Amino acid sequence: MASYSIDDAIRELAPALGKAPAGAVSGDWTATTMQAGHSFRTGGYLDAEGKHVPEDSRHPLDIIGDVVEKLEASEVPRFNRVVIRWKKPKFPFTQAKITLETSYDQTIVPRGPDDPIYETAAAARRVFWQSRGTLQEGFAVERGTANIHAQTKWFGPHRRILTIHAPERLTLATDGLSTPWAGISEPENGVECELFMEFDAATLDAAGIENWANLLINIGDLVADGYRVARDVEKHGAILFCRLTEDYRPMTRIMLSRDAGRIDGLPFGSVPLIRATPIAETEIEGQDLSDDWGAAAARNALAKRSMAID
Repeated sequence: MASYSIDDAIRELAPALGKAPAGAVSGDWTATTMQAGHSFRTGGYLDAEGKHVPEDSRHPLDIIGDVVEKLEASEVPRFNRVVIRWKKPKFPFTQAKITLETSYDQTIVPRGPDDPIYETAAAARRVFWQSRGTLQEGFAVERGTANIHAQTKWFGPHRRILTIHAPERLTLATDGLSTPWAGISEPENGVECELFMEFDAATLDAAGIENWANLLINIGDLVADGYRVARDVEKHGAILFCRLTEDYRPMTRIMLSRDAGRIDGLPFGSVPLIRATPIAETEIEGQDLSDDWGAAAARNALAKRSMAID
């Protein structure tokens, strides 16, 4: 494919883009090369007022994708973004004007599996928890491994639970929800939070720690899927998040609530801590659960336990 040039691409695009829908006077498309398993193609035809003109199919986008692949395989200088513009000819039986521009945009380069940003995030979390107690070395509940793009179920390479020992208190904390997402370029600290649970150290043996740690990693999976859970906890102060299995009776639900703690030093700013608290059904009995996330009932349950929302 070394002989395939931008001029070749324009010649291939001309008949496809020329099949424009009625009313179209121009067209504008942007496409990227395949990066970390992902690419995108967007754009379409415009009318004289610059408004989008509906099309019957994705045919132009598919052709553009084919052309981008051929250019990438050729000797065209390195690029990751392509912009294609089409302009309807002014007179019948004349050619439309088509331009194709390639460029290399560093800001859309996705984070690869070896990006140091991941360990920067992990180190910041450990500094924070070491200020609150002693991290138990070698303990980390973790299921599954990262894929070729360094993604776990939490969309980064870290999906772990830390154990922090302090006088009369034991803390379990998620370690990875705030790791920047792998395979994309967006400047976000993952799902922008970390979860923790606190226990009376005297009440838990090794089996109990393992049991609650496994639960917390499952709650982390749900938070990762929900993406904006941290925003909802911040908005409501506390929410009823998920139900527990019979194994945790008499506790029946997990409540998430706002905490004053924040983890600093992460690649894209600080993230809040969210407290996960198991509660019994009797603690919300008779409460109105019709509002978003059962927030009023959750706040009331916290008040009954004399737990303030920070």
